[in-house]
Amino acid sequence: MKELFDLYLTFFKIGAITFGGGYAMFPLLEKELANKRHWTSPEDLLDYYAISQVTPGVIAVNVSTFVGYKRRGIVGGIFATAGIVSPSIIVITIISLFISNFQDIIWIQKALKGINVAVTALLTYSVINFAKKSIKNWWALIFYIFSFCGIYFLRIPSVIVILLSALCGIGIAYFSGNLKKINATEDKK
Repeated sequence: MKELFDLYLTFFKIGAITFGGGYAMFPLLEKELANKRHWTSPEDLLDYYAISQVTPGVIAVNVSTFVGYKRRGIVGGIFATAGIVSPSIIVITIISLFISNFQDIIWIQKALKGINVAVTALLTYSVINFAKKSIKNWWALIFYIFSFCGIYFLRIPSVIVILLSALCGIGIAYFSGNLKKINATEDKK
């Protein structure tokens, strides 16, 4: 029960002190979950983010569910998920009571603009870290360039870019023989 409570509190803290969604949370998640607590590896955390991109729901919620499930099964997933969403539920409930008053208060409007700048910095940091960890060969660089251009310039929906990248990754692994190497390694286990 202590570990379940620890899962809840850890994710509650992460949910309470980060703004800007899943990408902005990545540095804190990596520090807290991979480096400090060793609940997951940085590579697994990147995998959780990738899976969260193609599954329904909020990235931070999906990642917390994956980590909680990895630690303590279904109950761990429930506790971690409850921890990450609890701060938002509390804050949204409080704000909803006073939202009409916030619209006219200039210092709140200016504070939100400042928060937006800080979140932009967190997102930039996350993107740079993702790139360093994900772009390990020239194929990955090509995927990155084409994906960025497709999404930014051609306005191709991101889900299509993700699915095409997954198919291309499988195709490259198959034709280069790497897919067979992975299967051979799994057969030995």
